[in-house]
Amino acid sequence: MSEQPQSSQERPGELDEELQREIDEALGGHSLEELLEETARPLPEPPGRPSQRVRPGAIVRCRVVGIDRDAVLVELGGKDQGLVPLAQFEADPQVGELFQLEVVRYDAAEDLWVLSREGAVERATWDDLAEGAVVEAFVERANKGGLEVRFGGVQAFMPISQISLYRVEDPAEYVGQKLRCQVIEVDRRERRVIVSARALMELEAQQRREALLAELAEGDVRQGVVRQIMPYGVFVDLGGVDGLVHVSQMSYARVENPADLVQLGQTVEVQVLRIDPDTGRISLGMKQTQADPWETVEVKYPLGAVVTGRVTKLERFGAFVELEPGVEALIPISELSWTARPRHAGEVLQVGQTVQPLVLEIDLERRRIALSLKQAQANPWAGAAHKYPRQSEQSGRVTRAVDFGAFVELEPGVEGLVHISELSDQHVRRVEDVVQVGQTVRVRVLSVDEPNRRISLSMRGVLQGDSVAPAEETKPRKKRKRPLRGGLD
Repeated sequence: MSEQPQSSQERPGELDEELQREIDEALGGHSLEELLEETARPLPEPPGRPSQRVRPGAIVRCRVVGIDRDAVLVELGGKDQGLVPLAQFEADPQVGELFQLEVVRYDAAEDLWVLSREGAVERATWDDLAEGAVVEAFVERANKGGLEVRFGGVQAFMPISQISLYRVEDPAEYVGQKLRCQVIEVDRRERRVIVSARALMELEAQQRREALLAELAEGDVRQGVVRQIMPYGVFVDLGGVDGLVHVSQMSYARVENPADLVQLGQTVEVQVLRIDPDTGRISLGMKQTQADPWETVEVKYPLGAVVTGRVTKLERFGAFVELEPGVEALIPISELSWTARPRHAGEVLQVGQTVQPLVLEIDLERRRIALSLKQAQANPWAGAAHKYPRQSEQSGRVTRAVDFGAFVELEPGVEGLVHISELSDQHVRRVEDVVQVGQTVRVRVLSVDEPNRRISLSMRGVLQGDSVAPAEETKPRKKRKRPLRGGLD
């Protein structure tokens, strides 16, 4: 949009009162635009000053000598002076500035030439116009197909696909603006001109890209603008060159959706991680410009400390726990519980659950922390040898039956093994012939290995509440004779 013209008091080269009266009398109460619209007819040369150079239709070089509210007073050379409408200038001219103007007609009564800038600009523009020329166009109107623009009196069209490097939803937003563009088609016979702002943007972007790539180095920290957001990361414009910030490089914290962290058009600070010399692709990182939370891990989460975290992911091998944004640790499945024997961490915990595990190990180089949920609780094996002395009789519940014996839970988290040879005074072929899972039995403690969490038990010679004895052996089935002839049994 053009700037608003200054008042006559503020504009340099303002006319004095006498000259102002002269111009007003010359215009005779009409605007200069109205005078230009009058039909030009052959007029005699100024009396006493014939000129072969200044005549209607000629393009002459003029110097600005004064500026009024509506008109600009210029010198044509020698003693010739003229007026040109101020509205025909895109910006206020300065006293002493030179312009190419078209002579419209001569006002003999006032001894002034009436001039026009638009005719001179249009003629000069059409004479010099060529494909590839760069012009500054004013957007006058918009339609579904694009923009109607004007530069130097030449009407041109800009297709909607040529307005920007990016998709344009509403071309009407550009009405009233000035766009630098490139002439991509000229048809003088049809007086048709096609221009493209995009072509110029691409050319300038390539020039900026080449210049930026020449000075860009890995490790540089730059400011950029988010241009595109994808599930795998965001593209950032560094000023003519786009680079990719992969989702894993956006933050030290886990990022599920890049759109949760940045917005289109947002200015971000990035570090150049890698430049591929063959493809020109640039890998960027955002988290590298932020404080690394792992630098203070050993201070915040010392070994043996009980910490608070949130369960973020459950796997067969354990549960991931976020201690703070960017710091995740693992509870191995064997460290989830003293009592349960889960096959999957989801049998014990839920995503989003808050837990208070104990820190087992920290590996700063590999950025790993091992936690234990069960060791943050009381150890049921502590003092087991004292609690279950040898040859003492105890009650327990059968939890598992395997080929070699039965496991008996003496208390939550403490199990002992009754070997198959210790199930009964009689010979036992199958464990299930003597005990069943869930059954309560009486056992005698044979030995306790507290460090290795093992207890050997026996049911031999121990009086049971309900008589426990091996089931009677079933007689072996007779072998079937060979089938009768004819296929009948």
